[in-house]
Amino acid sequence: MNRSSATPDVSIVLPVYNERGHIEQELQRIRSSMDASNYTYEIIVIDDGSSDGSGDLLREIEGIRLIQFAQNRGSGSSRRIGTNAARGEIVVWTDVDMTYPNDEMPALIDELDGVDQVVGARTSEQGTVKALRVPAKWGIRKLASYLTSTPIPDLNSGFRAMRRDVALQFLHLLPPGFSCVTTITMTFLNNGYSVKYVPIEYGERSGESKFHWYRDTKRYLLQVVRLIMMYNPLRVLMPIALSLLGMGLVKLVYDLVTKNFRPAANTLLIFSAAFAVVLVAVLADLTVQVSKPRHSVEPASVFRRDR
Repeated sequence: MNRSSATPDVSIVLPVYNERGHIEQELQRIRSSMDASNYTYEIIVIDDGSSDGSGDLLREIEGIRLIQFAQNRGSGSSRRIGTNAARGEIVVWTDVDMTYPNDEMPALIDELDGVDQVVGARTSEQGTVKALRVPAKWGIRKLASYLTSTPIPDLNSGFRAMRRDVALQFLHLLPPGFSCVTTITMTFLNNGYSVKYVPIEYGERSGESKFHWYRDTKRYLLQVVRLIMMYNPLRVLMPIALSLLGMGLVKLVYDLVTKNFRPAANTLLIFSAAFAVVLVAVLADLTVQVSKPRHSVEPASVFRRDR
């Protein structure tokens, strides 16, 4: 197949930050797999202000579209700008640190048939500080699954393929850092688009990791809650309101039994807090409903037949 085209089938977006030691090897791995497929493609490399000479090396490599930042802006900014610049109907996000099986990229793209996004779900954790990262990621993933009412086996995998027309609707929501992958997963789910997960092997990283276990985990957690508040605030606030209401009822019964049917001031305070949270939840939900766009791209699962 033709390896480049004005309108390729696939646009591959590669953020690069200080990856000089293995960027050529990773690009060759991607090209070999895509050349053996039936897809036409383009490779968009975003040099995110590298200081190790990655930018100089990339300028010498032919057959890529290169975007360079004067300073480091984060992988989310790189993926947003790269996706905006993409020309293919399908956009693939991945990393160039040798962790993801980029030689299996065509198989990942094949899975996109009939769905809106396909995520390579990692079957192992190879990062540093595993004793802290693994339980933190598990907890955030379970929270996201509850808040979206959807099982999510891997919330922050960087290896994924998606419909570009759907993704363009949500690029303005991407934060600059690592939590951009969490954001694109949850925005698809919260807006009725399908996300499919396929298991992948996850290798050891080449070079130095840019992930900070505490700072970036905190950002993941805050972004999960922020997105749910943006799309489904009742899912967050109503359990809080019901918990307060339950506490108030228990305390009221206690007061009636022990205080001659006279509720204490703190009991009334608990009820007031519960009703305040209910009011905020309802107002937030109304705001979300009113703010929804009137037009959106239809999911891949919608089939129209004109007679």
